[in-house]
Amino acid sequence: MNITEAKEQVKYAVISYLSRNEFGDYIIPIERQRPLFLMGPPGIGKTDIITQIACEMDIALVSYSMTHHTRQSALGLPFIATKEYGGQEYRTTEYTMSEIIASVYDVMEATGKKEGILFLDEINCISETLAPSMLQFLQFKTFGRHRVPEGWVVVTAGNPAEYNDSVRDFDLATLDRLKRLDIEPDVKAWLSYAAEEDVHAAVVTYLEIKKDDFYSVRTTIDGKEFVTARGWVDLSDMIKLYEKNDLPVTIDLIRQYVHDERIARDFSAYYDLFYRFRKDYRIDEVLDGVLGPDVLARAARSRFDERLAVVRMITDALHQDFRDVYEDGKTIRALLQIVKDNKEAFSGDLPEALDGALAAVAKVREANKAALAKGRMSRAISKEDARIALAVETALSDFDMYLRKAGTVVGGPADTAGDRDGRLEDVVRAFFSAKNAERKARSTRTGERLEHAYRFLEQAYGGTGLTTESFDANAGEGGFGQRPSVDIGTGLPIGDASDRELLIFTTSLTENKYSADFISTYGSDAYFRHNKGLLLYEREKDLAGALEQLQ
Repeated sequence: MNITEAKEQVKYAVISYLSRNEFGDYIIPIERQRPLFLMGPPGIGKTDIITQIACEMDIALVSYSMTHHTRQSALGLPFIATKEYGGQEYRTTEYTMSEIIASVYDVMEATGKKEGILFLDEINCISETLAPSMLQFLQFKTFGRHRVPEGWVVVTAGNPAEYNDSVRDFDLATLDRLKRLDIEPDVKAWLSYAAEEDVHAAVVTYLEIKKDDFYSVRTTIDGKEFVTARGWVDLSDMIKLYEKNDLPVTIDLIRQYVHDERIARDFSAYYDLFYRFRKDYRIDEVLDGVLGPDVLARAARSRFDERLAVVRMITDALHQDFRDVYEDGKTIRALLQIVKDNKEAFSGDLPEALDGALAAVAKVREANKAALAKGRMSRAISKEDARIALAVETALSDFDMYLRKAGTVVGGPADTAGDRDGRLEDVVRAFFSAKNAERKARSTRTGERLEHAYRFLEQAYGGTGLTTESFDANAGEGGFGQRPSVDIGTGLPIGDASDRELLIFTTSLTENKYSADFISTYGSDAYFRHNKGLLLYEREKDLAGALEQLQ
C-alpha cells in the first residue's frame, strides 16, 4: 500500500482502539490491542502520518527511536525494596519506571490529554538485551512492571533489512502480535501530500516529469546512492529559505539532500531552468493582469516541461493567496467566538467598561498561549492550526491596542458626543468592520488574480496545444526529457489536446483544500467554465474504462 492508504488504516485502527462501550470502558482491552507495525523504506513518511493522525484526532503523541535503548533504559533500573509477606519483612528487587512510560505520563500531565499514540520507531533494530522483553511489551504493553496507560495506542515502525544493517528479523510469536502494514513509495500519493504542504514548485514539477527519481536506493561501486521522500521535502524547505535570503541554490546544496549523483545533477539542471522560467515569465505580473506579448508568444511555442513549470508556478503563487484568505476567515471566526463567549465583558459604557474588556482580552491571550504550548508539547497541533493560533494572538494584540485607543483618544470610534463617552459595543463593531474590510480586499484581489491566471492560460495555450510531433521536434532543443503520455499528478492525457494545461490547472484547484474552499465561498466564472471540461473528461474516462471491461 502507499503512504496515504497506510495513514487511513492506522487512523481507523486508532479510532477503533479508542472506542468505548456504554459503560465508558474501551471495547478492546489494552492487552488485545495489537500494536501497528509500519514496515517500509526510510524517509517515506511513516513518522509524518502518525503526527498528522494525532493532530486530526486531537490526541497526544510521544515518539521514541528504539535504536539507542538498552534493557535498562527501556525497562527501568533495579532497586531494593522492603515488603511484608505473612507478617515478615523481605527485601525484593523492583524497577524504576521506564523512561518511555514516564514520558507518556509527563505529556498527559502537561497537556491534559488522556489519550494518545506511543510511536516507537526502528522497532526491529532493538539491542539484543532488549529483544526478549519486547514480546511482553507488544502483548501486555508493559516495560518492567509499568504499563502504558489506557487510552494510548502503540504504533511501531521499521525498515526492511536491505535498508538497514541493524535490522533483526521478528519471530512468528512476535509477528502474530502485530498489525503489519507494508508500505511502498508512491509518487502520486506523495504529490497530493506535496500540494497540501506547499512543497516547492520546482520539486513538484520535476517529479511530475521524472517520477522514477522520486525514490531510489541503489548500490554502486562507490557505495549506496539514494534519494527519499524525506530528502525532497527537506530540500524544498531549504530552497525556499535560500531564495528568501537571496542565496544561490547550487549542486552542492542539492547533493546534501539528494544522495544520488545522477538525480542531483538532473534536478540541479532542472532547477536552473525553472528559475529562468520564473524570471522570464514574471508570474506576479501575469497574476496582476499584465500580459506582455513576448511572454504570451514564448508560452505558445514552449515545450511540455516549460508549460508544466509555468502552470505549477502559477498554482504555487495562487496557493499562498488562497491559504491567506482561508486562514483570515478562520482567524476572524475565532475572534468572533471569543467576543460571543465574553459578551458581557465587551458591552457597556465607556470609559467605565474598558478595564473589564481589557482584562477579558488579557485572559483569553494567556489561555490561547497556554493551549498553543500544550499543543506543541503533545505534538497534536498541525502547522496550519499553529499559524492560525499565532494569527489570533496577533489580532488580539491589535484588538487590545484598538480598545485602549478608543477609550483614551478624543475623536476615536468611542466618541459619540464630542468626548470619550460611547458604547463599547460600537468599538467592537468598528474593529470587526475594519477586519472584514481587510479580508474582503484580500479575497477580491485573490479572485482577480485567479481570473487573470485563467486569462493567461487561455490566451497562451487555449487552441494552440502542442502536438506530439511538435513536442518531439523540440525535444532536441534543450528539452528536459521524453514526453510522458499522462500527467501523473492529475492522470490527464498529454497529447494534442489543446486545453490540457487548463485541465491540469483546474484539477490542481479542485484537489487543493485552500483553493477549493475559496472557489466554493467566492466563486470563479473561469473555474466553473473549465470545470465542465474536466467533468466531461472524467466521464469519458469512466466510459472508456467500462468499455474495456466489457471487451
